[in-house]
Amino acid sequence: MQLRLQKGDFNLDVSLELPARGIIALFGPSGSGKSSLLRALAGLEPNTKGQLTVNGQCWQDQDSFMAPHKRTVGLVFQESSLFAHLDVKGNILYGRKRAGHRAQQIDLQHLLELLGIQHLLSRSVDQLSGGERQRVAIVRALAINPSLLLLDEPMTGLDQARRNELMPYLQRLHRELAIPIIYVSHDRHEVAQLAEHLVLIERGRVQAYGRMSDMYTRLSLPLAHTADAEAILDAVVDGYDAEYQLLRLKLDGGHFWLPGPQSAIGDAVRVQIWAKDVSICLDKPRQTSILNILEAQIQALMEVGCGQVLLKLQLGSQVLLARLTQKSADLLGLHAGQKVYVQVKSVALLG
Repeated sequence: MQLRLQKGDFNLDVSLELPARGIIALFGPSGSGKSSLLRALAGLEPNTKGQLTVNGQCWQDQDSFMAPHKRTVGLVFQESSLFAHLDVKGNILYGRKRAGHRAQQIDLQHLLELLGIQHLLSRSVDQLSGGERQRVAIVRALAINPSLLLLDEPMTGLDQARRNELMPYLQRLHRELAIPIIYVSHDRHEVAQLAEHLVLIERGRVQAYGRMSDMYTRLSLPLAHTADAEAILDAVVDGYDAEYQLLRLKLDGGHFWLPGPQSAIGDAVRVQIWAKDVSICLDKPRQTSILNILEAQIQALMEVGCGQVLLKLQLGSQVLLARLTQKSADLLGLHAGQKVYVQVKSVALLG
């Protein structure tokens, strides 16, 4: 895509080539252009200039502009925008009927099961919780068998309980749907849980784009410089200690233990490790309370102000971040290329 849009003083100018499946997060502060880009993709900004091709089909170029109703787009806004005079089933079937033959190619029953709303079909909209409303809105968007699903901050306005209710269903989407999903958010924790690729947008321009795990640990980007800087690692469940209720995870470079319910051996999981929870040792620690100790190599060091240093660490094929005081780094004589041991004090399981 190469899209340009002028709206008053705001200028959107985006050039990207995105993967054909998986969740791609548009991340940036309010007013950065995330929602404007989604509207442009959906054809809702007729003044958009440039070129857009989706799955080999031209939706827009210098000579043509496909109308919004002809674009096979599923769109879910912050507000679910369900029709109050229809029940859940009626809301889902409304768009499906208009989509014609294409919609008949998708298994509606599978969508209902995927989002867990089979039992809600006869309910009126005003009987649904916020999380249920968004799940219905997503099924309605998917029921037309779209080439592209656009989610514009679907968790905004939901309390934490409703967010926790919706998140597992969103995580299923990227595992089971063979279409690209563009997810707008300004919440880095949501992005860490869901996305495979990340687009950083600032003032209508793309700052950077790449795999999410790389973007979070790239020292040249602002994500690594915040107080809650983190690394996202992929792991596989390979054991469970029932006596201590600890889950054992295997990843390239070692194992992690963390508290949690038992999961099936071989399940793929994603873990979140904050830089502030990683400490460095020159020799392998003994008689320590920290369970997670792994060997790593320092890739790079960067001063980040306030007497602190950020380390980028190679752990097998994946990357960790560690935030230390400058004094600690100097006392240990840390430098790029050095082999060290890392102690990880806290690990969050993202699913």
